[in-house]
Amino acid sequence: MEKRELRTARGTVYYWIEKNKNPDAKWILFTHGLTANHTMFEKQTAFFRKEYTVVTWDVPLHGISRPYRNFTYENCAEDMKDILDREQAEKAVLVGMSMGGYPSQAFASRYPERTEGFVALDTTPFGTGYYSKSDIWWVKQAAPMARWFPEGLLRKSMAQSVSRTTYFREKMTEMLSCLTKAQIIEQMDIAYGVFIKENKDRQLSCPVLILAGEYDKTGKVKAYCSAWAEKTGYPLHIIKDAAHFSNGDNAEQVNREIETFIKRL
Repeated sequence: MEKRELRTARGTVYYWIEKNKNPDAKWILFTHGLTANHTMFEKQTAFFRKEYTVVTWDVPLHGISRPYRNFTYENCAEDMKDILDREQAEKAVLVGMSMGGYPSQAFASRYPERTEGFVALDTTPFGTGYYSKSDIWWVKQAAPMARWFPEGLLRKSMAQSVSRTTYFREKMTEMLSCLTKAQIIEQMDIAYGVFIKENKDRQLSCPVLILAGEYDKTGKVKAYCSAWAEKTGYPLHIIKDAAHFSNGDNAEQVNREIETFIKRL
């Protein structure tokens, strides 16, 4: 994939693209989770590049898209639009994993004409009715609690908690190795804090598919996904033998689910 950069007033954002030779091929824009980077989708890009134009990026404050000022999910959505504008893409299917689901939802609600579909991958919904006061309180504790962990134990516990496979535990360890403990905590603090500030009811007019790992024990992600599906009628498919990073634990099923979703659009 070709590495490119988008220069904004807030900072330089880096993305990777592989354009399909078929001019009618659909576009897929993958957005990664907290403390990760674009490489977490390597099993997806290898699969989808055959029939689709594929774009991945390092979300602001992550990977090499640092430094970045005024991080918000609305600003991330604007960056996503600017990437698509620069590449002359009319619209794209969005795949947002965990934290990556928030800028994806912001984009889909803000630019519905540019959103062909949204795959909510081990993420949670925007909406005031989903989160109790205690839920919000626990979200606020994530970064402070992380400060108490010794650096080595923090990295190890994060890698083990999000995956059931050696492949993705090693991948998570690799992505975390690019960050200091202070940077990990900064990402947590800002990302969770911005979610609390920006959380509101949003209308998505595009088709939506929710995917959640069978053994996802990160917070209450599975419970939120179930409530999301029940409230909206969006289909919820469980990824077998997978934890929070289900696209790494069971890439075969995740790829199949995404491809089936896209072909039905």
